[in-house]
Amino acid sequence: MKTMSPNTSRASGILLHITSLPDTEPVGPEQPLTIQHPGSGDFGPSAYHFIDWLEHAEQYLWQILPLVPPGSGYSPYMSPAGMAFNPMLVDLRGLASQGWLPADFQEDYSVDGEPGPAPREGRIDFPRVERFRLRALTQAARTFLGNPHEPLRAEFDDFREREGAWLDDYALFMVLDRLYQGKPWQEWPADHAQRKPAALEHIRQDYRDDYLFWCFVQWVAEKQWQAIRTYANAHNVRIVGDVPIFVALHSADTWANPKLFDLGKDLWPTHVAGVPPDYFAVDGQRWGNPLYRWSEHAKQGYAWWIARVKRCLALTDIVRIDHFRGFDAYWAIPSTCPTAREGEWTPGPGMALFNALEKALGKLPLVAEDLGLQTDSLRKLLADTGLPGMAVLQLAFLDDSENVFLPHNLRRNQIVYTGTHDNDTTLGWFAQASDRERALAQVYLKTDGREMHWELVHAASQSVSGWAIYQMQDILGLGAEGRMNYPGEASGWWGWRFAWHQLHEWQTRRLRAITQVHGRSKPEWVCSEEEAADK
Repeated sequence: MKTMSPNTSRASGILLHITSLPDTEPVGPEQPLTIQHPGSGDFGPSAYHFIDWLEHAEQYLWQILPLVPPGSGYSPYMSPAGMAFNPMLVDLRGLASQGWLPADFQEDYSVDGEPGPAPREGRIDFPRVERFRLRALTQAARTFLGNPHEPLRAEFDDFREREGAWLDDYALFMVLDRLYQGKPWQEWPADHAQRKPAALEHIRQDYRDDYLFWCFVQWVAEKQWQAIRTYANAHNVRIVGDVPIFVALHSADTWANPKLFDLGKDLWPTHVAGVPPDYFAVDGQRWGNPLYRWSEHAKQGYAWWIARVKRCLALTDIVRIDHFRGFDAYWAIPSTCPTAREGEWTPGPGMALFNALEKALGKLPLVAEDLGLQTDSLRKLLADTGLPGMAVLQLAFLDDSENVFLPHNLRRNQIVYTGTHDNDTTLGWFAQASDRERALAQVYLKTDGREMHWELVHAASQSVSGWAIYQMQDILGLGAEGRMNYPGEASGWWGWRFAWHQLHEWQTRRLRAITQVHGRSKPEWVCSEEEAADK
């Protein structure tokens, strides 16, 4: 694979999470069928159709959110397993094609005799989807594991052995989590909370079917996702993945590695993660994740982080490192405080972590999410790593011409966004912006504001930043109804989806024309060998 860096080639792409993929399969650009997905986007046919559309629109970067299981509020940034797949992403029709599910499985949406789900266009009913899909996955696993002549059993066993370093902890944690009905692991019986080897072996044996179920789900998820990634790369599309800086307190990671987290003697944190008051939230954001005991990570040569980044790079082509600010200094909030107003900045690992990553894994295609409070030490860390940072155009019009996100202040080694998953859509933002912001944006962009979403796409594409990425909602021209997340609000988000009938050929042509005129339609990895040799 050729070099992938905003320093070496211009490219653009789309931010869209897997769960936001559509219900229906299109036949051609604007002729959808009516075959329904079971309530949520997944690793099925729509992912392949979306890659086809990206190539058609000459968008060669597809940025997704973390593929990990979601946690509280269905957020992928509060995961109970930092190296596992979200089981809800498994394409159930793919399991049916293997004979592990009956062909008519899609017709059974009932829950305890209740009909449904009848998916509402544009939203995901997470609890109902989860119940249905877990029932279908359980049925598929039972069929697979119960067949002594299953031809893919050796492949499954190889996967278990290859990924055992994290998979065993994950499967055990999930079995115990169900056994104790979601009770925090600190409150499990001591033998299980403290991971006594004999007690864990009893779980593997006494709950073998449940243990193997969670291994099976991870195996099929990886098989399906790697097929999508291979297809994307064959069509010149590169996947931008995402590593959340933190994991959930109730997670396989903290349970398996308590010494790596800043926990008290009772195994509960005294301080938790978040950020102080800012543009997004007047009380700050109290995420509640456990903080790291960086001194212990250093003693272990940052092995846990090396394994985590290596895992993500095995699944994606480029990796966005979430909350890069936290590696310079992180906001430590007393666990007794209900908001993030009280806290203090505490030094992070700095270059020691990134030196360890590069020594172990080589030069890495990482992107630093360096948004938020800018300090001299943060800017120095970004410069020392050489990683590209991020800019968000929706935040460019808050003050004056010195705003670092205004297009004339952007840098080449940077990714510019119209907005991220934490922002509103551009039309939603512009409708709620202050009069001053709206006036500055209209004067700067020389627009009456009626097509502000296209104006920001054009400004991002025209900028010097090597890569430009647009929310799919902005291409579709959606308002606030398309917002993915609202920082600081714990529930009610992450459920937005689009439908194929919202995407028209004129939008594709317009996006492609913008891309071509600004020299983003042929990034280095799309060039032929002859063209690359001439450069």
